[in-house]
Amino acid sequence: MNGAEGLIRTLLSGDVEVCFTNPGTSEMHIVAALDQFPEMRCILGLFEGVVTAAADGYARMTDKPACTLLHLGPGLANGVANLHNARRAQVPIVNLVGQHASYHLRHDTPLTSDIESIARSCSTWVRTSWTASQVSCDAIDAIAAARTAPGRIATLIVPADVAWSEGGTVAGMPLVSRPPIPANEIIEQAAKLLHSGIRTGLLLSGNALYGRGLAVAGGIAAATGAQLLAPYPFARMERGARAPRVDRINYAHDQAVEQLKEFRQLLLIGAVIPISYFAAPGKNAMLVSPECRIHTLARPGEDYVGALEALEGALSLGKTPAHSRKLQRPQVPVGQISLPGLAAAVAAHLPEGAIVVDESMTSGRGMMAAAQDGPPHDWLANTGGSIGIALPLAVGAAVACPDRRILCLSADGSGMYTAQALWTMAREGLKVTTVIFANRVYGVLKREFSYLGVGDPGPCARDLFEIGRPDLDWVHLAKGMGIPGTSVSSLEDFAKALKNGFESEGPILIEVKL
Repeated sequence: MNGAEGLIRTLLSGDVEVCFTNPGTSEMHIVAALDQFPEMRCILGLFEGVVTAAADGYARMTDKPACTLLHLGPGLANGVANLHNARRAQVPIVNLVGQHASYHLRHDTPLTSDIESIARSCSTWVRTSWTASQVSCDAIDAIAAARTAPGRIATLIVPADVAWSEGGTVAGMPLVSRPPIPANEIIEQAAKLLHSGIRTGLLLSGNALYGRGLAVAGGIAAATGAQLLAPYPFARMERGARAPRVDRINYAHDQAVEQLKEFRQLLLIGAVIPISYFAAPGKNAMLVSPECRIHTLARPGEDYVGALEALEGALSLGKTPAHSRKLQRPQVPVGQISLPGLAAAVAAHLPEGAIVVDESMTSGRGMMAAAQDGPPHDWLANTGGSIGIALPLAVGAAVACPDRRILCLSADGSGMYTAQALWTMAREGLKVTTVIFANRVYGVLKREFSYLGVGDPGPCARDLFEIGRPDLDWVHLAKGMGIPGTSVSSLEDFAKALKNGFESEGPILIEVKL
């Protein structure tokens, strides 16, 4: 058994069973080993940014890592933007990155680079394996590092001669330590704050936003009058009429300050103090009131669910009450395309159990509110601010949850970063309905420019914000990658296209010209 065979067997023993990849020459022995193990599902992406974001989407929905297989330093570098997003999402991913044969590195051939330095920009754990007998043990350490709470990026670099050399082994399942529960005095202090009757927010992150964590947080909020909040950049949120209501903090600085001004206490569960994305002249980056007291109930990496359960016990609440808001769908809208109408159409047709992948900051701003009281669904957002995540994130979510419908909401500008994900959707037959909001501008940049107080953009600035001339044709782009597409010009057409997408056995694309 060579090193590559031992590596793949070890990954499988560590419950890593999906590989998103764009391999190259230095990974050929790993590719050959993958041929021997059909239980490892391999999914090709035509760009490494698709590969890394797909692994992120898979991890968000399964709470376990997939692996990526990338080609040397340039391949890893191509995937770094979405690894940045994944690191901010605090999800587990194991990156396998090829390297030249150890004795070949001294020749400094064209693809040689400092892979470890590239990896450290987006990884918590980085290691290079130097022997076939060691690579499997290193893989187990990588899995354990990735699965360490709250979820981390681990990058294992595998030289070609390590992969092809005999002496491979199979290492056992890694031991992953449980995240710690905060100290009793921290729990008791949080209970006192909630008993005070002062306006309080619970700012949730990670697995406090879905499943058991959200259920307990909802019970605490219902019993104490606290309000549940989520940072603008959250990884996954469980939503719908049967889930506790969580309000997302606004992206725009002034809107967020207005939203948070009434709170005098803020309990952080895996989250950090709300800060504006960017500095602005004359504005305080802190979004909460200076009079707001901040109490960290659970730090990143601690047990969020356990902390909430301990707080529930300290408050003597008993069994978590069921949430029973009435399921409501808006009427199916008709008439000309409008942003409120598009949001209402999505909320009216969203299937039960859907997963919404959202990177539509300008055109899709009303989507979450419209679907708040709809059927149960999950919402995935951009966590790191690097655009081009939506389409490949949808790929990973669809691979993780093949029986659920995926709705991908993307702007045209950000969609062009990773449009290759459409090809992977088609190849894998994924049930993804992609909506492209074609406003032909970088709308966020135009809005950010307006905040600076320097007047209207001139001809040069306008040319940098607008992406027409020529106009992108997403229907033809989709067709070229094997996906049927349609362009809609009315809300009736949009609703019909959505319904067709949610009933389709494969991917479709809807272009909405704005």
